[in-house]
Amino acid sequence: MKNKIVLRRDKKGLGCPNAKRLIRRAVNTALKEEKISVPCELSVLLTDDEGIRAINREFRRVDSSTDVLSFPAAELEAGGFDPRAAETDPNTGRVFLGDMAISMEHVRAQGRQFGHGARHEMQYLTVHSVLHLLGYDHMDDGEMKRAMRSREKEIMARIEGVTEE
Repeated sequence: MKNKIVLRRDKKGLGCPNAKRLIRRAVNTALKEEKISVPCELSVLLTDDEGIRAINREFRRVDSSTDVLSFPAAELEAGGFDPRAAETDPNTGRVFLGDMAISMEHVRAQGRQFGHGARHEMQYLTVHSVLHLLGYDHMDDGEMKRAMRSREKEIMARIEGVTEE
């Protein structure tokens, strides 16, 4: 059984017609690299800076836009995924990981800023968010942040080495 990615856009005109394919590849590669063999489900909202700012304000009490927000469905241990610690859909057997929101304005701006383009940036932000859903964090400068950055680089290298599906 495959992973399920529910993608929606909260506004028209956000661009990136191949977003579903890019996000699917990033999610599936991240889960595979984290050695997760059970089917999972997550939802992805594509929005703009105004939309992500509203979400950030409502759920984190931070009144600013950002590139990506992650809302894990369970408190998981980074690098030690245990599907019993998360909610499983009894009908499909999929483990629900949580939700993410991505600002398409940030995708384009950061893709230009870092010189790797919007496609790469969208996949990077997706990988970053999947790792958050799996329990990784980067809020301090300690070992967890280094581990998360290392996993991001490894997963992105794998994505960049994968041919188009």
